[in-house]
Amino acid sequence: MGNTISKSTLFPAKLAGEMFNKVKGKSSLAKLSGSEPIPFTGKSIFTFNFDNEVSVVAENGKKANGGGTVTPKTVVPVKFEYGMRVSDEFLYAAEEDQIEILKSFAEGFSRKLARGIDIAAFHGVNPRTGEASAVIGDNCFDAAVTANVVTYDSTAPDANIDAAVALVEASDAEATGIAIAPAMRGHIAALAAQGARKYPEFAFGGMPETMGAMALDVNSTVSFGDSLDRAVVGDFAGAFRWGFAKEIPLKVIEYGNPDNDDVAGDLQGANQVYLRAEAYVGWAIMDPSSFAIVAAEAETTSEVVEGET
Repeated sequence: MGNTISKSTLFPAKLAGEMFNKVKGKSSLAKLSGSEPIPFTGKSIFTFNFDNEVSVVAENGKKANGGGTVTPKTVVPVKFEYGMRVSDEFLYAAEEDQIEILKSFAEGFSRKLARGIDIAAFHGVNPRTGEASAVIGDNCFDAAVTANVVTYDSTAPDANIDAAVALVEASDAEATGIAIAPAMRGHIAALAAQGARKYPEFAFGGMPETMGAMALDVNSTVSFGDSLDRAVVGDFAGAFRWGFAKEIPLKVIEYGNPDNDDVAGDLQGANQVYLRAEAYVGWAIMDPSSFAIVAAEAETTSEVVEGET
């Protein structure tokens, strides 16, 4: 490893597997839905929409066309990257020490990648800048799920969730999971009836794994930045697909200024090297009507003009 560490390489398969296990544990979308490998060139997934019910046909009876459409969805991987400067002593460390450093780096990258997947797929923004990403475009819940929206009431979050589930079921879909913001978790914990907590499992920071028959995850990515989202409910098991390219490139850069940091300057001049990891992750919302969003109303301010009431 010492002879090749300065070149572009890949994370070991075992370490890459551990990284994505951590991603699945910290990303709401990864936790609530299954994953599948996605080629670097993308993957087409076909959905069949059946217009009618099945038909009972008598012996020698005529069969009729049930009608339907086939809709292709293309899952195109998006590149996520993270890099940082470390001392160039990394290059001269024993191989075992280099592996330990890479393990720590991989663990940190997996946490950031997990958040990044959620932020990008929920809101369509670049996680680092918080601004809308042209790469993601409308391939996100905020842009795709516009019809099924419930206005959030912090005094009745449980009723809001029931209303969201009803919207999903009205679309002939099943609500298999829900991701909620920490603020909503707190409001659920505060609900009381006859002097007792209605949902004690949410109290004192409690984060249960389920809510009713749905899988549940509490994550700040739901309300990232200035998002008004408080919960996303829907058929994560069937109507959301995601995956990743198994090969995760690792680069150890010894020269130049790869992070464009004018203060830190040239790597050689600062006795540093730059570790950069990249992951290719793709996702698709197969049927937006199979999801509902609980969102708070935007706060409005009124300007008082002198001389007017």
